[in-house]
Amino acid sequence: MSDFEESAKALQEQIIEQAREEYSEVVIEHWLHPRNPYAMDNPDGHGRVKGPCGDTMDIFIRVTDGKITDASFVTDGCITSVVSGSMAVEMATGRDVSEARAISKDDILNALGGLPEVSQHCALLASNTLRAAVDNYMF
Repeated sequence: MSDFEESAKALQEQIIEQAREEYSEVVIEHWLHPRNPYAMDNPDGHGRVKGPCGDTMDIFIRVTDGKITDASFVTDGCITSVVSGSMAVEMATGRDVSEARAISKDDILNALGGLPEVSQHCALLASNTLRAAVDNYMF
């Protein structure tokens, strides 16, 4: 391993350790391994919402017999937008569309083990975007 690679790895480990001081292990897991972070081709439903902080999120859903069988997301936002989108699509997958439409900011925050107050709007962005995707499918 080169000196550069060793330095990069050490820096990455330091950043992750600092993140663990502020975020839950669930948040860290979704940050390091987000669920379905891609734009789905030919979705049954698609929502795009721009949050109050300027972050934009897209959620795509595929529906079979009234249940969400696949969901994905993309965002141009920060770590908390990524983890909120990741959790939203994970929570929606396998649920009836009406159940998925009801997933709230608080549901996402609880599943993540919380977020700092300054970042909680990202969970609202994810829930609003999921709702928009379901509405696009239903209506």
